[in-house]
Amino acid sequence: MEELEHTCPHPRTTLIEPAIFARETSCDCRAPHEKLTIEQARRGTPVDRPVRVYADGIFDLFHSGHARALMQAKNLFPNTYLLVGVCSDELTHKYKGFTVMTEQERYEALRHCRYVDEVLRDAPWTLTPKFLDKHKIDFVAHDDIPYSSAGSEDVYKHIKEAGMFVPTQRTEGISTSDIITRIVRDYDVYARRNLQRGYTAKELNVSYINEKKYRLQNQVDRMKEKVRTVEEKSKHFVCRVEEKSHDLIQKWEEKSREFIGNFLELFGPDGTWKQVLQERSGRMLSYALSPRESPCNSPPRELSPLRSPSPPSPPARWHNARPSPPTSPKGASASMSSMSEGDEDEN
Repeated sequence: MEELEHTCPHPRTTLIEPAIFARETSCDCRAPHEKLTIEQARRGTPVDRPVRVYADGIFDLFHSGHARALMQAKNLFPNTYLLVGVCSDELTHKYKGFTVMTEQERYEALRHCRYVDEVLRDAPWTLTPKFLDKHKIDFVAHDDIPYSSAGSEDVYKHIKEAGMFVPTQRTEGISTSDIITRIVRDYDVYARRNLQRGYTAKELNVSYINEKKYRLQNQVDRMKEKVRTVEEKSKHFVCRVEEKSHDLIQKWEEKSREFIGNFLELFGPDGTWKQVLQERSGRMLSYALSPRESPCNSPPRELSPLRSPSPPSPPARWHNARPSPPTSPKGASASMSSMSEGDEDEN
C-alpha cells in the first residue's frame, strides 16, 4: 500500500458542488485493478476502493426517467462510484438524430444530478476494452432492452458476455421521445404561447400568415376568458342573492307564524282578551242590577287632611239664599225639616 501515490476518488460527501468532469485518466490508482464479480461487489469488496460503475447515454431533455436510472446505478453496490458518459452532438446526430439540447447543456445537466460522481464528455458510442481499462470501469449499467445502433443488434452484447453488465429498470411513461411528441402534437399551442411572451415569428420559424392567425386566436382566447370570468362572477352573485332571498323568506315565515300565533292566543275564540272582556262585562252588569246603598247610621265622613275645609254656610236669616241641592233623598228630607224648624223659631 506504500507504493500507492494516489487513490481512486471517493463519492462526494456533500452536495454543494456539481460533479467533476473526467480528466484524461479518470482513476489515478496505480495498484493492479483486479477484475470483480457482481457477487464480490455486492458483498462490499474490495474494501480499499469503491466499485466503479459506468452509465452512458444522450440525456437530451434530462427528465425523471434519466434520474431514476442513474439512481439505480448508484445504488447497485454498497460503495459505488458512478461515472456517466455523455455522447457529443456529432455522434448523436450521426447515429440517433437531432437533439434539442446542445452537448454543453447536456453535460451541465448531468453534473447537477445528485447521483453522479463524474461526467465523461464526448463518450464513445460503442465501449471498447481500451476505454474500459483506461477508466478502470468495473461494471456497465443500462436497461436490459437490446440497443441496436451503428450496425449492431445490441451495442452492449460484448459487455454482457464479459459479465460486466448490470441491468437497470426503465421508467414507464416518460422519455425524451415522449416529451418531443407532446410538443409536436401541441405545436400551435406552444407557438401561440411564445408569441404572446414576446418571441418573434422569425425566432419561432413561423410564417407571416400563421403569426397573424396565432395572434388573432390569442385575442379570441382573451375575450373568451373575460366572458368566462364575467359569467362566473354573475353566477356567484345570483347564488348569493338566492341564498339571501331564501333566508329572508324563511325568516318572514317564522315571524309570520309567530305573529299569527300570538294574535290567536290574544284574540282567538279562547283568547285572553275575550276572557278579560267577559269578566269586565259581568262585573259591570252585576253592579247595575244590584247597586249598593249606604247605611242610615253611617258615621259622618271625615275630611281628609289634604282637602281644604268647605266655606261656612250662610246665616239662617238670609231667607232668600238658595240652598244647595241635596246629594241624596234622605239629605233632602233632613234639610226640609231643618228649614221648617227655623221658621217656627222665628215665629
